[in-house]
Amino acid sequence: MKPTPGLRRQFIQSLAVMALGIIFIAVFGSYAFYAIAVAYLPGSISETWMPSRVEMIWIGCTIIVALGMAVVVAVRLSRRLITPLNSVAHSLREVAEGNLTARAPLDDQAMGETAQLVRDFNAMAERLQSMTREREFWNAAIAHELRTPVTILRGRLQGLAEGVFDPSNELFEGLLRQVEGLNRLIEDLRVLSLSESGHLEVQRVEVRLADELSTVLHAFATPLAAKGFHLHAELDANMLVECDAVRIRQALMALLENALRHADPGNLRVRLEQVDNDCQLSVEDDGPGIDSALAAEIFEAFRRGDPSRSRKSGGSGLGLAVVKAIAEGHGGHAMCRASERGSLFIISWPVSTQVAQR
Repeated sequence: MKPTPGLRRQFIQSLAVMALGIIFIAVFGSYAFYAIAVAYLPGSISETWMPSRVEMIWIGCTIIVALGMAVVVAVRLSRRLITPLNSVAHSLREVAEGNLTARAPLDDQAMGETAQLVRDFNAMAERLQSMTREREFWNAAIAHELRTPVTILRGRLQGLAEGVFDPSNELFEGLLRQVEGLNRLIEDLRVLSLSESGHLEVQRVEVRLADELSTVLHAFATPLAAKGFHLHAELDANMLVECDAVRIRQALMALLENALRHADPGNLRVRLEQVDNDCQLSVEDDGPGIDSALAAEIFEAFRRGDPSRSRKSGGSGLGLAVVKAIAEGHGGHAMCRASERGSLFIISWPVSTQVAQR
């Protein structure tokens, strides 16, 4: 597709063509007029400073043609310049009034900069509408995730207050689990909010990361075994890594909780290794796997590979989003792909800040 000339070039070309046209009419047209007048109407040419009737007619026709050319050029320029600007201004007013579906139509004859302005405005309006939909989705999802534990807490506490339930350790432990779930949800939301705003603090220090991760694996050993998982840890004990150990432990806990809720019982392999200049932490399960179309979105907040299964098994839908936020906070990335056995979740980041800077 041939690029549209810019505004400056269009103005120069249009005005130059108009000026040349008027000069051509004034100069060469006058030569032609007087040549014809001398040959066929010699008495019609005035010999004083006052033009004759025929000369006045010629002057009037020349002025009319010059004005016509100026009007044509002005209409052409206004159509290519003013029309797109008016379209954007009208759509801006609609957006300001709350109509986020408003879009500025793009005229085929719009100039380079004005056409780009229309495209940029439409892209901005589309992004704004998408962000609004995402915010509404987040509000609804957060309200849904908070409603269940709050309803349980309210029901149990009301039952205790009215004497329906007898105080017991089991009842209080259940209430405590609901409070802990709320606390994890609030912490996950805080991490994601800080990551979105660019204020997620990552305190990178050099640590022997295998020792830090071993404590997480030890804490999850019992619940994993109870669900039928066989944990296999392959941690490079000699590798020193610059990272925020607390955040990396949080990411591993989210990956293990995800496996507990959604993976089929079987082998669960956790690896820590150095790949080139990156530290790579991976968790691999035995299935059922994730569709390749969903793998790219699995790390987005409140995205679930199988919503019905996720609702049945629990979870807020924020765990993997937190994993991605922590990985990006370390200057790395998170990914999910199919493996020979099931699903493979990987987070990787530069081993050291010096490596990252190079």
